[in-house]
Amino acid sequence: MPLRLLNTSSEQAFDLPTGGTLVVGRSPASDIPLVDPTISRRHAEIRCEPDVVHVRDLASSNGTFVNGTRVDDATVREGDVVTFGTVGFRLARGPADSLLATADATIHQQRSREDPSPLIATVFGRPLASMDQTAESESTPPSTERKLALLLDVSKGLSRAIGVDALLDAIAGFTFRTMDVDRVAIELLDERGEHTLTVARDRHGSLEGRTVPKSIARTVVRDKVAVLTHNAPEDERFGGQSIVMQSVRSAMCAPLIGTDDRVLGLLYVDNLTATQRFGDEDLEFLLAFSNIAAVAIENGVLAERSRREATVRSNFERFFAPRLAATIAGSSGDVAPGGEKREVAVLFGDIRGFTALSESMPPGEVASILSEYFREMVDVVFRHHGTLDKFIGDAVMAQWGAPIGAPDDADRAMAAALDMIREMRLLNERWRAAGRPSLQIGIGLSFGESFAGFIGSERRLEYTVIGDTVNVASRLCARARGGEILLTEPMRRALSHPPALVERGTMELRGKAQPVPVYSVMP
Repeated sequence: MPLRLLNTSSEQAFDLPTGGTLVVGRSPASDIPLVDPTISRRHAEIRCEPDVVHVRDLASSNGTFVNGTRVDDATVREGDVVTFGTVGFRLARGPADSLLATADATIHQQRSREDPSPLIATVFGRPLASMDQTAESESTPPSTERKLALLLDVSKGLSRAIGVDALLDAIAGFTFRTMDVDRVAIELLDERGEHTLTVARDRHGSLEGRTVPKSIARTVVRDKVAVLTHNAPEDERFGGQSIVMQSVRSAMCAPLIGTDDRVLGLLYVDNLTATQRFGDEDLEFLLAFSNIAAVAIENGVLAERSRREATVRSNFERFFAPRLAATIAGSSGDVAPGGEKREVAVLFGDIRGFTALSESMPPGEVASILSEYFREMVDVVFRHHGTLDKFIGDAVMAQWGAPIGAPDDADRAMAAALDMIREMRLLNERWRAAGRPSLQIGIGLSFGESFAGFIGSERRLEYTVIGDTVNVASRLCARARGGEILLTEPMRRALSHPPALVERGTMELRGKAQPVPVYSVMP
């Protein structure tokens, strides 16, 4: 068996052909390329004999060492450790699968899900749940039986992962357990089709700065095929500096394809030590494995989205009509401070004289009346697809037009105001029958441009509308008589089907330089 240099901190290895002279360096053109900042571009030279290796330092910046001693020229024997800069290798003997062999250097294979293959046909031609029965069949070859059992374990294991991040880690872990690979990387595609490196690991942990060679990734995503290259640096189809710089030798890559035939990302594995490490059966297995992983990822993404939407919806349904809350929860934007200008119809409804009345009532009775009142008023707002902005004492503030507007926002706001007056009459009937006092509400409506958005800090955000339109609605509400709806001229113009209106002339409102024309509705 030939002598080999085995990396003392990873599974990287280089075969040393007898009689050859090899250059060690950081340059991609080196015979033994080492990507490390302590390695010079031409660091050292190695000359190989049957039983020993002669090492000569090429005036490197960080030196060459044999068994810890810096050397210019030295003889290295089996078992010795030679260190280039800070990268150490032990000289040992290994199998004859030379990295430097050029035979079949440009051979590569590719396979799609539609290619005829016993393993792929078994995996995709019947449910995974039946694999345990298939594996017990006497007619199934032992190698296929073992692979089916592994795939079944993978499917069961991935189904237990909670969250996409945990799922991707599990996929990487299963890859190392089921395949003879040195490194694993998973890239997912975002909505724009951009590649995002999500996982990059060797058998010792995370790999910072490692990426999937772009030439391989492009082929896999574009053609939706799994590819195998026996010697990536020499493979004409996958030429690229990233392949050489990362010391990629044998490599396989498979697309992660969802149920709608959309590429979700890719699963990449490579080997740093041998040019013929992977074969057609390995590629076949990787393709089957990747499709199981793709289904798990797709389900994981959907589950996370559902959990997020359920959480957001449960929060938003306190303020938005259920249909509107579902629309907001399903949107891709994150909830964050900020907002936009929107045309909105704003409603304020306030109980007349409630402060004085509550002073003569027990606190429990006050809370009971307010709770029942607010419940009915909020139901009215939601019934007309409005947004509950807030409660202010015994007042209700609602708006139509943000975050999602409609052409009939003003009409919906007016219909809600009319319904509030009617619901208040029904509440009074029940309260009188129970011996409770009767109450009246006044309502103010305005229409115009306002700022709408999430206001507050990261710890507490409140969706609201602010601006002159809001202030005017509040002022009109304060001036309305019991059972009366007051509205502005812009609100009247925005109505498609206004009710019978009575001109109330102009009113001087706090914060307005000029008197405001006002209309009244008495349902």
